[in-house]
Amino acid sequence: MLSVGQPTCFLIADISGYTSYLAGVELDHAQDILADLVRTVVSALRPTFRLAKLEGDAAFTYAPAGKVDGSLLLDAIERCYFGFRRRRRDVRQATSCECNACIRIPDLNLKFVVHHGEALHQRVAGRHELLGSDVIVVHRLLKNDVVQQTGATAYALITQACIDAVAVDPLALGMTGITGSYEHIGEVRAWVHDLERRWREEDLRQRVRVSAADAVYTASISTTAPPQLAWAFVTEPGRRMGWQTGTTEIIVSNAHGGRRAVGTTNHCMHGKDAVIEEIPTGGRTTT
Repeated sequence: MLSVGQPTCFLIADISGYTSYLAGVELDHAQDILADLVRTVVSALRPTFRLAKLEGDAAFTYAPAGKVDGSLLLDAIERCYFGFRRRRRDVRQATSCECNACIRIPDLNLKFVVHHGEALHQRVAGRHELLGSDVIVVHRLLKNDVVQQTGATAYALITQACIDAVAVDPLALGMTGITGSYEHIGEVRAWVHDLERRWREEDLRQRVRVSAADAVYTASISTTAPPQLAWAFVTEPGRRMGWQTGTTEIIVSNAHGGRRAVGTTNHCMHGKDAVIEEIPTGGRTTT
């Protein structure tokens, strides 16, 4: 185990509303539903984040700081939340059971707290544990005033330390600033990313799919990598330099708030020549 603190991005995904949900439902069905939703959450966060431990209705995960930038972080959070919402909807629609546990599935929601700091990796009682003051901070952030101050019931609370580390512009991304005071920790400046709003936008978004017959140019490479990892290798400048032959520099422009999304342009330099790729509405890439 590493005995020196390592720069780490911590993320806790917490199923909110579960305590009140449990109070009035059948425990056998409730436990099955929780297990299903937790599996959905953990699977969606991989491979960007690794599971440190399950903590009841929450998943404590982490990633080496150098492996996560702003785009990958927000992509992982939104992918996880969108997957949770779809799974919650599908489970409710697929069941004919009228027990309280099944009827009240929509009462469950998901929130995230994200922090950047250092962690010691140690073996404790035969288990891999993350230790350090920043591990305490991210857990303390679960108790916050986000709902009271912003009205957001599904959100990612991202500390200023994390915002600085992953280099995104929270104002440009529509986040709301918030400050909380915690005993023995002091004031923690953070930003709220409204996931309910992002879910509504995602649910209404029309996808544009280009068939092989309509494409001007197609290229196909077989891989066993998960789609999100393949996307990172294609879009993240540092990784792209490692596989695109002849590329001498990648210049990213028009990234919204520091996030690679619709409108982002990649200038792939090949000596004096450049291939310009743009992500337009619908998520296609044109050159």
